[in-house]
Amino acid sequence: MTVIEAHGLRKAFGTTVALNNIDLRVEEGRILGLIGPNGAGKTTALNAILGLTPYQGELKVLGRDPWNERDQLMRDVCFIADVAVLPRWARVSQAIAYVAGVHPRFDRAKAEGFLAKTDIRHTSRIRELSKGMVTQLHLALVMAIDAKLLVLDEPTLGLDILYRKQFYDSLLNDYFDRSHTILVTTHQVEDIQNVLTDLMFINRGRIVLDCSMDEFESRYVEVMVHPEHLVAARALKAIYERQVLGRSIMLFDLKFDHVDRSQVARLGDVRTPSISELFIAMLGDETGNQAGQAQGVAI
Repeated sequence: MTVIEAHGLRKAFGTTVALNNIDLRVEEGRILGLIGPNGAGKTTALNAILGLTPYQGELKVLGRDPWNERDQLMRDVCFIADVAVLPRWARVSQAIAYVAGVHPRFDRAKAEGFLAKTDIRHTSRIRELSKGMVTQLHLALVMAIDAKLLVLDEPTLGLDILYRKQFYDSLLNDYFDRSHTILVTTHQVEDIQNVLTDLMFINRGRIVLDCSMDEFESRYVEVMVHPEHLVAARALKAIYERQVLGRSIMLFDLKFDHVDRSQVARLGDVRTPSISELFIAMLGDETGNQAGQAQGVAI
């Protein structure tokens, strides 16, 4: 089943084109990472998918037009933004009771089970919780809804590494299965590299990379070149070269560079690049300083 399908999706704000005739297809049971620099069109794409903004072109989410059929669509879609919008005056028990009263697919027992694994007390007011606990509460409420599509926009922004790991562990172990689909954007790409099934880069309103993680791992290879093989390595025309501690590290696209893994393996030490390293290789010249930080790339 196709969960999201777009053809010629376009959105402009005056003279600024946020989405430039993009095509997009996401199948059921996948976890897609939508990665791009600030202003690339990520938020606009999410807003269109969630029925929060009108658009040009064709877009179907779970077979529905999200702008004209948003009420029906929201029965099958959940969304977590970078700021968990839960009423700060409410107690945890009241938040659970509210969602149980308004959403027909909410499983209260499942939410209680998720919260039992945390330090969150039912009597606490949301304003008394840490940011990490608020995110845990939001996730518990969302995971207890039997939604077909979960959209996550920077869900762990501002959380420490422990909370981020707990978040994605819960998502994979307690929520995700082949009947659910997840679309996620995040700055902390290293957190999700082993979570994703599919990867998509967006820049200046266009999709510039669309592949499965299986293809990513077989197609791209990074080599720390032995000094004596530097001339031979450069002759193969890597898509990107950087210097680390006086050694050249080159990134090759085995699909388009007309080289195979055995060739590059003779040049030095081989490994699979990180998502952020591929992002820098593909878009670094276009995004300037934003793409210049390998571990904290703003995407």
